Amino acid sequence: MPKLSIITVTYNAQDTLKRTLKSVEQQSGCNLIEHIVIDGASKDCTLQILSDYQQRNEQRYAITVVSEPDRGLYDAMNKGIGLATGDFIVFLNAGDKLHSNITVADTFNCDTDGIGVIYGDTDIVDSNEQFLHKRRLSPPEKLTSDSFKDGMLVCHQSFYARRSLVPQYDLQYRFSADVDWCIRVLMAVEASDMTNYYTHTVLTDYLEEGMTTRNHRASLIERFNVMRHHYGLCTTIFRHIKFLFRK
Repeated sequence: MPKLSIITVTYNAQDTLKRTLKSVEQQSGCNLIEHIVIDGASKDCTLQILSDYQQRNEQRYAITVVSEPDRGLYDAMNKGIGLATGDFIVFLNAGDKLHSNITVADTFNCDTDGIGVIYGDTDIVDSNEQFLHKRRLSPPEKLTSDSFKDGMLVCHQSFYARRSLVPQYDLQYRFSADVDWCIRVLMAVEASDMTNYYTHTVLTDYLEEGMTTRNHRASLIERFNVMRHHYGLCTTIFRHIKFLFRK
């Protein structure tokens, strides 16, 4: 069976972290999991929460906790990639949850040979874990590197990438390195002649308020620059004009 490396990045996350950890430890397929937590030297109770979590589950699946200063979210994610040993990688940050306790088992209940990315749907939830709405953009039936010309159609947390194809995040981007990363992963899939698999299920409950939401304008500018880099200026401008009229 394939193994999934779940990477969680934290910093002073005592108010949101427990629901993320709970969603991992309740997985029926815990034998398929390793959990890597990269903490940015938190000053609140985050490390105590992680210590308790590790003690409860260290006999059930591999848990690695690293706490040290970093250069931001994507630097911490790169550390997680460096420590991962699973066949696939997914990022599940503090506040986000695996959708159900059979999410991992169901996701890997298929032949993963020749699959580069496994992807699915995302529900948006509030701080009380109540469903708000589906994500505005829906995954396509066929996901390619060109799919992101229409925006980030797959939520980063519902994007399980084969580790052997995963690059490091480009730290020149502060808010939208995940868009660039996903495009580069998909390009690597295409270069390797692998395929991508759409589960047609909800994989993640995504907490409404995230770093990108709080820095919306800067994120949009970065996303424009990412798209310009990969798709060219004319295509990017044309697509953004279409975005203005998209409901």
